[in-house]
Amino acid sequence: MKRRKIELAVISDVHLGTYGCHADELIAYLNSIQPKKLILNGDIIDIWQFSKRYFPPSHLKVLRKIIGMASKGTEVYYITGNHDEMLRKFSDTSMGNFKIMNKLVLNLDGKKAWIFHGDVFDVSIQNAKWLAKLGGYGYDLLILINSFVNWWLVRLGREKYSLSKRIKNSVKSAVKYIDNFEKTAADLAIENEYDYVICGHIHQPKKEHYENKYGSCTYLNSGDWVENLTALEYSFKRWRIYHYNHDRLSPFFVDEDLKEMDMDELIASITDKEVDMEEVNDDFFIDDTPSEDSNEPKQNHKSLDNQGLTQD
Repeated sequence: MKRRKIELAVISDVHLGTYGCHADELIAYLNSIQPKKLILNGDIIDIWQFSKRYFPPSHLKVLRKIIGMASKGTEVYYITGNHDEMLRKFSDTSMGNFKIMNKLVLNLDGKKAWIFHGDVFDVSIQNAKWLAKLGGYGYDLLILINSFVNWWLVRLGREKYSLSKRIKNSVKSAVKYIDNFEKTAADLAIENEYDYVICGHIHQPKKEHYENKYGSCTYLNSGDWVENLTALEYSFKRWRIYHYNHDRLSPFFVDEDLKEMDMDELIASITDKEVDMEEVNDDFFIDDTPSEDSNEPKQNHKSLDNQGLTQD
């Protein structure tokens, strides 16, 4: 089966190491595409909920697949999120085609794309991380219960049902939080003169054009691989949302060129590289002066002070 050649693919919120992760479906998707750039926009590995007792082979295969894509020429950018925030100490580390960073700015056919996970907007994470972590465990438990419910629904010949989506859509504060998140991201992108702002974090895939009195931009969210099984794709100067449940091609799981690798070998292949362990500045709105081959804008001193979202 021929793979689709695309300019750019963005995935986020995979949550490897949790019960809700759909690793097999993600492998099938990654094996169906051949992107020039692959953006991993945060929460790929769920370090918050990581347990030695649960990390299935399919989850390890996702990591092997991503490393294999990088070894074959795909530029892979791992943008850190809140669930994998421990990797922020490795920010600006490059290992061949694999790069770790906190944010990314790309020039796409003359337009600037601003890409970051989005947890910087979440005041529950900034001010009460323990509460956010507790919520993460609760969400994972809800997804596990939902999987049993859907198993019975399928046996009864009925459609699957999402408990978390039902809760999100029925609770006014959750709906308001999502609306505020999207508006804040779009307003800041317009203020900083970006054409696209691309986030993850809220597990809500979306593509929408935003306008205010200062200008306009396109807000995009890559969704997740827990509930929605979505990705963003950029080709021919256009963005689209890929929905695995609707857009999937014939499953293509086998990668003959990808060598078998156990966990120890995988860790060794990463840690054998020299990395800078120094903590980095997490200010998302102050950019260093770009290098000659960088597409990032010059220094910008706008900050997120007083821009945090509130949840009623």
